[in-house]
Amino acid sequence: MTEIRTPRLVLRRWLDDDLVPLSEIHADPVVMQAIGDGRPCSADRTAELIEAWEEEWDEEGFGIFAVELLGSGELAGAVGLSVADAPAEVAGEVAISWRLGRVFWGQGYASEAAQATLEFAVQDRGLDRVVAVCRTGDRASRNVIDKLGMQAEGTAQHPVHGQEVAVFGIDLTQYMA
Repeated sequence: MTEIRTPRLVLRRWLDDDLVPLSEIHADPVVMQAIGDGRPCSADRTAELIEAWEEEWDEEGFGIFAVELLGSGELAGAVGLSVADAPAEVAGEVAISWRLGRVFWGQGYASEAAQATLEFAVQDRGLDRVVAVCRTGDRASRNVIDKLGMQAEGTAQHPVHGQEVAVFGIDLTQYMA
């Protein structure tokens, strides 16, 4: 089982007990406003996402981690890697993404988990490039992207949701140097 420990977090594969807390995060319209179509999603959709994330782990050797607080064991959200399907500018590339429950915002957890994920990408999986996509104007995600050292590569229109998104990338061959 793949597990990463940071000073405050455990990044791990998904457990059955994670469905309820992740469903609560996905039900929060403020959390979801910058994810997907911007609408909250149901517990059934959350279960589908967890299943898809676990399948990607099995197929690709990487995926979206459950993010757990080291001290309390509480599920804070999700962060990890996936093969991007949109926008076309990054389709087929490995993308990093995150989503945390609102109560966990502003404490550096997203940056801590994303940093550990990039280290995993280069050290454990040998990836040489990772991209990130965020809605234009999503200041919180942009702060995480900046802390990761990712470089702006332009903007695009999301083909499904229609929003303008900013595209970023990082050359991991230089990342750990």
